[in-house]
Amino acid sequence: MRLKHIETVCDGDVVARPILLPNGNVLIGTGYKLDNRTIRRLKNIGIDRIYVEDSLTDDIVPEDVITDETRREAVYTVHKAMTEIFNVEAAKGRAVDRELGSNFREVFNGIINDLSNRKNVMVNLTTLHTADGYLFHHAVNVAILAGILGMSKGYNRQQLEDLGVGALLFDVGMTQIPEQLLNKQGPYTDEERAAMQQHAEKGFNLLRHRADISLLSAHCALQHHERVDGHGYPRGLKQGEIHEYAQIVAIADVYDALTSVRPHRNRIKPSEALEFLMASGSTHFDLELVKLFVEHISIYPIATTVMLNTGQIGVVSANHPKLVHRPTVRIVREADGKEVLVPYEIDLRKELELTIIGSL
Repeated sequence: MRLKHIETVCDGDVVARPILLPNGNVLIGTGYKLDNRTIRRLKNIGIDRIYVEDSLTDDIVPEDVITDETRREAVYTVHKAMTEIFNVEAAKGRAVDRELGSNFREVFNGIINDLSNRKNVMVNLTTLHTADGYLFHHAVNVAILAGILGMSKGYNRQQLEDLGVGALLFDVGMTQIPEQLLNKQGPYTDEERAAMQQHAEKGFNLLRHRADISLLSAHCALQHHERVDGHGYPRGLKQGEIHEYAQIVAIADVYDALTSVRPHRNRIKPSEALEFLMASGSTHFDLELVKLFVEHISIYPIATTVMLNTGQIGVVSANHPKLVHRPTVRIVREADGKEVLVPYEIDLRKELELTIIGSL
């Protein structure tokens, strides 16, 4: 299969991976043949790329780091909890699920079990979802990324659970922000930005009195916008004043936010997001945590179309944990523009004169 930008998707292309609704259910399933009307509708709901079937790359199958079943259950749980809490009066009346903490621990344990079954975890977030599902899918992605970092740090099961529940619920304060502000197109005014920033403390206040959620998990909601140089919010904490769980969640949050479609801007490439994180090490984030994070991220995810410095076009067929910037690429089009009759692969670890100059 091949990952294509929505602008290059054609009438007759066949969907190779499902597109999900905000609650994790399937909007368009594998095998669906697209037409121009459906493509336009997908553009309108914020879908900017699609995995499609392709005879030249039919054996290239990107794997998510967790199973489809685990992801659907996680997104459903987050969606159910968040939509309940959106009702402020219900939250005040303690009508929110009394088993919230245990449900989220169960969900995160499923994520950890999946991650534990994979060796040399390289993150390739393959899930495609509508723009209005960002809040729910983002929470799950952040929990996955945080879990990988926690495991790399050698956390025990209790530490992982506290981190994971905090990661799944770190943005719960967004349920207390007016929906029109959450979905606003364009930049915020100073007043709107101040209102948005209240979500950190609002989320903390929703979680800190719950007996089924640890105070450490609640601090992920409070501190995930703090920065090690003291220029974050809400309290302007510095370095060791910020709990490590919150620092981990902050890195995962920024990476997934940058590489996701948002109402106010387009996504950026994983390589660009990682460059931002590295450049922000020791100012916004702990540099050692960033370095550890980068070790587990696919700069060029499987099935991504790339251009080499020779002008050849290829599709990434394999990543290599120790050399994430030198994947194996299957050439599908030569520099003269002609599509190859028999695709062939180039291992960029061995062909050092060749480089990727961009993803398409």
